[in-house]
Amino acid sequence: MPRIPSPSPLFEGRRSLHTARAAILFALTYALHVSFPTAAAPATLGVGAPPPPGAEVLFDGSRAMLDEKWTYWQGPGFASSLPIRWKIVEDPVDPGTVVMSDDPAAAGGRYGAADIVTQKEFRDFRLHIEFLVMQPRGNSGVYLQNRYEIQILDGDRTQHGMGAVINETPSPYHAYNGVGKWNAYDITFRAARFQDGRRTEPALVTMYFNGIKVHTNQPINQVWGGPRSGIDGGNDGGRGITDTPGGLKLQAEGHDVRYRNIWIRELDLTERDTDFSE
Repeated sequence: MPRIPSPSPLFEGRRSLHTARAAILFALTYALHVSFPTAAAPATLGVGAPPPPGAEVLFDGSRAMLDEKWTYWQGPGFASSLPIRWKIVEDPVDPGTVVMSDDPAAAGGRYGAADIVTQKEFRDFRLHIEFLVMQPRGNSGVYLQNRYEIQILDGDRTQHGMGAVINETPSPYHAYNGVGKWNAYDITFRAARFQDGRRTEPALVTMYFNGIKVHTNQPINQVWGGPRSGIDGGNDGGRGITDTPGGLKLQAEGHDVRYRNIWIRELDLTERDTDFSE
């Protein structure tokens, strides 16, 4: 067999240069078409979402903010007394402190006896709130405008259950993280509209539950639960909605439900639309 001569050093150098150029070209082409990981921006939905620019923090885990921005709702079933008796306790999952809802005045499910409400009142807004249910069947509720309840009730998958716009939608129970874990409601709310004192448009709500969209432009037709449930609960069976703003209310029913990271951003929603993505 004839001997095949080895490539000359000049040929080897040219081949190496060609290989290097090809590698650089491939790398540049790859970089143009592939997104490399970068520092992730904080999520605006779900557990841990930080307040965006323009938002007001309503609860940061401190007793000082609880006393500054909240008070008891003194409705017809009110039975507690200031200062607020909801306790500031250690977060059972993460570092920090949270507030727990088991006010003694509400023992036995006496809703309306020791509910707390923001001193500031709101119309249209974007809300973020996190909650943790400590025991099975734990019960509380988030009241938009101190009227419309978004239910917190472990174990209930009905229209009266977890995450439901109470008695108006089914429970989106599939989105619930369960007992002992933090959950988040992200809500855009548009207040009812009126003309000459008459309601012309119902309140609307869009809600994400732990980052999953579960209600979209859901009308809220009335206040459920009677006079002890909130503003207008005793007006025409809850259908007599009035053109007045209301605070954000948290319900005490004698159960241990914890809250943290509550913030709100006021809006002016001229269009009949509450849908949002962040």
